[in-house]
Amino acid sequence: MTDTHQPSPLIAMRGVCFNYPGGPPILNDLDFELFRGERVGLVAPNGSGKTTLFHILMGLLKPCAGEVRIFGRPVHREQDFIEVRQRIGMLFQDADDQLFSPTVLEDVAFGPLNLGKSREEAATIARRTLARLGLEGFENRVTFRLSGGEKRLVSLATVLAMEPEVLLLDEPTTGLDDKTRHTLTHLIVAFDLTYVLISHNVPFLAATTDKTYSMEGGRILLDETVHFHEHVHAHRHGQVPHQHE
Repeated sequence: MTDTHQPSPLIAMRGVCFNYPGGPPILNDLDFELFRGERVGLVAPNGSGKTTLFHILMGLLKPCAGEVRIFGRPVHREQDFIEVRQRIGMLFQDADDQLFSPTVLEDVAFGPLNLGKSREEAATIARRTLARLGLEGFENRVTFRLSGGEKRLVSLATVLAMEPEVLLLDEPTTGLDDKTRHTLTHLIVAFDLTYVLISHNVPFLAATTDKTYSMEGGRILLDETVHFHEHVHAHRHGQVPHQHE
């Protein structure tokens, strides 16, 4: 007998609309589902609604219409998002929006403390997470004195220390040098996590996602998965700037 049971999505958005006061629609009748184990990329021009979508999922913005269900439950009120924020970790586009404590250890331990861990437990989790990201010895570093790449990795550590089930990563490679970007790529691939990541970095998306969608007109183009490929070609005037469709 065939098993017809279908897994339930961790995240389900149906007909979601959003616009900022007095502005045009940012999201327009958007549908999206994320299932456990999926690694999804979003690539689209700035202003297409990618970050807005993440903020709605975290309860930072409220949709004008539509339904959002997370872990099988509809979410509407601030109270509904308490559990969501414990189980979904979001990496903000700007690391300075994520880091606010004087030292790295305090920043990374903050999440576990909010989950009810003791100070000793939170510190242990923070040190373990930093080590996982190759940041041993950063515990007493002053956060605002870190380089851009270091801030990005510490921001990721603050998210991972919460031991989330789902990650939302907003432009995680922004401001990274090649070495740090390479490190981050390998770290993300090694995660045994479900995630959605926003990026304009094509090689990064190709290496870290199983499927990548674009956005247009306030919707995710679910029937038009983006395919990445490399090609070699010759041009008579090879130094002349040109584009490919």
